[in-house]
Amino acid sequence: MSVLGWIIAFSVVGSVLSISAAGAYLLLPQMVRDRSLSMLVSFATGVLLGVAFIHLLPHALDIEPNRDSSAVMTTVLVGIFVFFILEKALIWRHAHHHGHDVAHEHRGATAAGSLIIVGDTFHNFLDGILLTAAFVTDVHLGFATGFAIIAHEIPQELGDFAILINSGMSRTKAFVLNGVSSLAMVIGALLAWWGTEYVQPVLPYILAFTAAGFIYIAVADLIPTLHRGVRLRDSVTQLTLISAGILLIVAFGHTEVR
Repeated sequence: MSVLGWIIAFSVVGSVLSISAAGAYLLLPQMVRDRSLSMLVSFATGVLLGVAFIHLLPHALDIEPNRDSSAVMTTVLVGIFVFFILEKALIWRHAHHHGHDVAHEHRGATAAGSLIIVGDTFHNFLDGILLTAAFVTDVHLGFATGFAIIAHEIPQELGDFAILINSGMSRTKAFVLNGVSSLAMVIGALLAWWGTEYVQPVLPYILAFTAAGFIYIAVADLIPTLHRGVRLRDSVTQLTLISAGILLIVAFGHTEVR
């Protein structure tokens, strides 16, 4: 299959799979959902950290060996800062809409639901661009990045569904809107492909920014949720699944070397 074929396949399959998995998840009993979500988040954490440190950053530094590595690492630092600001803005908007009296509750929930759709659409569009950048750099890197995107999209979609339903939206409407929003990944991937000549010169920085996003999502969003479980068995399960996610990405690395 051509590189463009893989890009389209990953963006379409990633979108459909994340939405389908999130929709199916809502049909499970509450006890099963609570248990499986922690396991899914643990695995996604390992995948994200593995892709960021084992694939994205080394490739970003190796594309042009003579390039000053401090510029690439500065991009990582700036990227983490940017994601922090974006998340703060989202939290502030959400708190602003929900922090008033009861009369404003429904309006605040509705606004939060709309904000989630807009934010998720932009996020998916950016994921599409990053997916293309990874495939243009190296097909194996594209596979690893695509897998990481899918891994973190599923728990993200679960959270989005919960917020949309809480805003008063029906499950059917929430499913449809999330499906439409996920198409932004395909659009972003294709636009980046058609603009490859403009993407190539800044590939190291795109990869570094992608790594920053994966690191931030894992450390700031996913890992804190894992600290809610205090039982030793839960902690062992989490560590095992995080390690499994990292080892899977290491396996991608060995395949690439061969």
